[in-house]
Amino acid sequence: MDKFASRTGAHYASQRNYDYGPAYRNSVSSLSPWIRHRLITEEEVLTHTLARHSPAVAMKFIQEVFWRGYFKGWLEQHPSVWHRYQSGLQDALNAVESDIHRKTDCDDAMAGRTGIACFDQWCDELKATGYLHNHARMWFASIWIFTLRLPWELGADFFLRHLIDGDPAANTLSWRWIGGLHTKGKTYLARPSNIANYTDGRFDPVGELALIAEPLTESFDHPFVSHSPPQPTPQDDFLMLVTPEDCRVENSISGTPSGVLGLVLAAEPNQSDRIHAFKKGAVEDAIARLSVGCTVTSATNWSTVIIEAAERAGVTQVVTPYAPIGPTATQLEATRDALRSVGIQLHQKQRAYDTLTWPHATKGFFKLKKKIPTILTDLGLADA
Repeated sequence: MDKFASRTGAHYASQRNYDYGPAYRNSVSSLSPWIRHRLITEEEVLTHTLARHSPAVAMKFIQEVFWRGYFKGWLEQHPSVWHRYQSGLQDALNAVESDIHRKTDCDDAMAGRTGIACFDQWCDELKATGYLHNHARMWFASIWIFTLRLPWELGADFFLRHLIDGDPAANTLSWRWIGGLHTKGKTYLARPSNIANYTDGRFDPVGELALIAEPLTESFDHPFVSHSPPQPTPQDDFLMLVTPEDCRVENSISGTPSGVLGLVLAAEPNQSDRIHAFKKGAVEDAIARLSVGCTVTSATNWSTVIIEAAERAGVTQVVTPYAPIGPTATQLEATRDALRSVGIQLHQKQRAYDTLTWPHATKGFFKLKKKIPTILTDLGLADA
């Protein structure tokens, strides 16, 4: 962050769309894996940026930081999108398994054997590095949906199984936006001229890509669900639970815990080992900064692990940073009743950044974009 902060002004605004390949990432910060797990928080990124540039000069970079909050807040207030994605993924997997031709097409796409040089290169890069430039992600998703005509849910799942910075909200909603589901009827078509220009001529897939992008449709609307206000942190002694969703607990949860527990979900089948290692390392890093002797546990079911840790600490309160919609949130929700049955309460603490940002993520990004100056002021990062 220190190295890139000076480039968050005019340099970023003019260069951010260029993908020069994995060996040349100077056009973007490449900090997303660390921001995703809040080893570096959005507030810290904004603080470093505004120490070097005015909000006006760095606004394009600042907006990109807020896109992450937009996606998370929007999905929190439209939770059925995540549930429908999960069921749609299972339906797509079943359909592919029952159709040998579709399975072959899908396997070839994930193996980088489509014959479309740019797509195959991005596929190999993704699996080798756990990262893709954001523009490449858009091109990849568009080719997956409109040229290869594969289920978008399988593509979104492929990303989540390989991206170190894979975020359930940003990933799901980005794929839906490409396909015309997030902003209904508005699609993103990967064009050879655009790819040639923004890869600096590395690729030029003329005649290889779809020429039209008919929007995907769904037969239901996703209702708005008001996000519940954050819970107050209990005053009693508590066990601090650290998950990969927020690894800067020392600046989000006050008080001295009676014990600390680090938990990550067990690695899923076909998930890149790199992802699980990064998440586990992130939680280990958080615990090391708390100066406590504690190991990080990987588990499929967290209830027993948390109960045993709370009993060792002699507490009935567990506090953890808020986990937005995704696998960790699902696990915590499933755990809550089991904890309550033995007299243990689970509390999630939401950051001020999320509390200020999410209420404006109800429609398109423009609504939140207009509020950025006010949010920066409320966070103490800019003058009123």
